[in-house]
Amino acid sequence: MRFALKLEACVRVVKAVLAVSVVSMTAFVAGCGGGGGDSSSSSNNNSSSGPNQQPIAANAANTVAVTVGRGVAGIINIPTVSVKVCAPNSTTNCMTVDNVLLDTGSYGLRVVNTALGSFASQLPMQTASQTGGQLAECTQFADGFTWGTTRRANVQISGEVATNIPIQVIGDLAASTVPSGCVNGTNESTADALGANGILGLGVAPVDCGVACSVPANVAQFSNYYSCPGGTNCVRTLAETTNQVANPIPNFPVDNNGVIVQMAPISSSGAATATGTVVFGIGTQSNNGNTAGATYTTDASGDFPARGQSNTVFLDSGSNGYFFQDSTLPLCGGNLSAFYCPTSTVQRTVNLTGANGTTGSVSISIANAQTLLSNASNYAFNNLAGQVGGLNGYDLGLPFFYGRYVYYGMDKRASGGATPFVAF
Repeated sequence: MRFALKLEACVRVVKAVLAVSVVSMTAFVAGCGGGGGDSSSSSNNNSSSGPNQQPIAANAANTVAVTVGRGVAGIINIPTVSVKVCAPNSTTNCMTVDNVLLDTGSYGLRVVNTALGSFASQLPMQTASQTGGQLAECTQFADGFTWGTTRRANVQISGEVATNIPIQVIGDLAASTVPSGCVNGTNESTADALGANGILGLGVAPVDCGVACSVPANVAQFSNYYSCPGGTNCVRTLAETTNQVANPIPNFPVDNNGVIVQMAPISSSGAATATGTVVFGIGTQSNNGNTAGATYTTDASGDFPARGQSNTVFLDSGSNGYFFQDSTLPLCGGNLSAFYCPTSTVQRTVNLTGANGTTGSVSISIANAQTLLSNASNYAFNNLAGQVGGLNGYDLGLPFFYGRYVYYGMDKRASGGATPFVAF
């Protein structure tokens, strides 16, 4: 989740996340004024020849169901899953959290404190190795931020378990403890502000910060981790990679080399709900073979190299639309001023080049956002697009995923393993 465009009480809020990212927009209220093997088709369906691959049933241990609907805050195009959080090394002292945003653009599990309630006390807080204070994390957006401690937990998604890994609990520290370097607009450490009960980051990176937070020379400028002795007086600190919020996938015993996000196709006019399946592992079980038409190796963040575009391209299920700059497309007015409103649905071609030299292109559909969002009962759209200030290149958000299987190969290079990739 890289960007968030959210309509709330007819006021547009724009977020641009630095460490983790979410794109969200509350469903419009009236009156507020590839499938595998298809790397060159539109994500539209029923009114054009878009991808039509159907997700497999989420009935195996390495699968979990995905739902797009109203969710906890009435935000459109928010794919959610259920995650079981357990005390470290326990299989019985657990709590299931529903409505967790499925995000291929970030890494690791973050749960809003109110969704955990008193169970949060069962998850031991981590301490900063240099000072011994509570290890907290700040995530900054263009218009706000989230803040909370890091803790240890078992993370279970369907039958897959990552044992004793760091997660973040958002909003469990008092607002008075937020360090001045973290404050950036509104504190968005609640489910209503975030649009979900948490974020499940399943992108290609094994941890959420890497050398920016674990190398002493980088800490003062780049670390988003803080040491809070006694829960107060928080100061920026080093966080070893073993203490950083961890992507659960590389910590699974078997299906740990990647993930497949499969979303059902929907109508070009939108749908009230949408469904899909997440399949863990690539080529590790009978249900997760790689049938993609093209495989593109990426950088450590899962981004395509900036070749032939104004900047990079990334495929991000946590973004609720396509986001890119295009001066030839008219913008909507009023509270939809960040979204495109062409008089009729148009197509744009996005060129892709992997670090491995693989090339391809995709055609995306852009419909009139005002028309799409006039139906307040719909929460799933495959052709919603807009622009975000400061974004150069293409954020191919959830609309891209409808009717496709999208594969993410984990970055295993630190242990001499595979290079990260995206395929579809």
